[in-house]
Amino acid sequence: MFDDFFVRALVAGLGVALVAGPLGCFVVWRRLSYFGDTLAHSALLGVSLAVFLEVNTMVSVFIVCVGISLLLLFLQKGGGLASDALLGLLSHSALALGLVAIAFMTWVRIDLTALLFGDILSVSKSDLVIVWVGAFIVIGALMLIWRQLFAATVNEELARAEGMNPDRVNIIFMLLMALVIAISMKIVGVLLITALLIIPAATARRLVSNPEQMAVYSAILGMIAVGGGLFGSLAWDTPSGPSIVVTALLLFILTLFPVLRMLSSKREG
Repeated sequence: MFDDFFVRALVAGLGVALVAGPLGCFVVWRRLSYFGDTLAHSALLGVSLAVFLEVNTMVSVFIVCVGISLLLLFLQKGGGLASDALLGLLSHSALALGLVAIAFMTWVRIDLTALLFGDILSVSKSDLVIVWVGAFIVIGALMLIWRQLFAATVNEELARAEGMNPDRVNIIFMLLMALVIAISMKIVGVLLITALLIIPAATARRLVSNPEQMAVYSAILGMIAVGGGLFGSLAWDTPSGPSIVVTALLLFILTLFPVLRMLSSKREG
């Protein structure tokens, strides 16, 4: 039998993987990995504000991520800088502000390692409730806006011509991203959240032929990565968050071998 803390960690990780996979598909399709990094880095600023204001950390991280997303939209409309430059500016600025703010709060001891790389083994029962409630909200919202969000991803102008509102679904997508990052931070940490969003989706992309299958496969692969990472962490006494990401990476590498064999057979032919 496993200890309660390990079971809680496993259940929480599965809940995060369930939503990170499908949402990560849109991150991959839209080439928004840097946007995911920006929101993830801004989570540290949310943590520092939560400590200073003595409010719930997940709520503070969510609000900060939403604020960064809206600021990005505002700056993009203002023009003058390319999107990648704006993302870099916001990402590193938010991370630096968070670290400086934490340094000033000398009366509080904050485990930066846990914030950066996660502390899934410390998940509590209340954290489980937040993770799974957030997961159901994200999955439900994705199901409602799937068609419009996918259409806007493929061709935004065509989506407008068909009477859809890409701006609205893009904002909803950003809100969902902020929510997933808020509930994922304790699982894999600020620096590894984007990996959990991208790697399972990138792996699933190599195995399927349609978007719906990719969303399902990415969720399943994310769950396998969580389970494998946690059991590997237990067996070899490695950090849990990085172990989950390494397991996801190994799954991606496994999908490369059929491609390599196909390429070699073509060269021989």
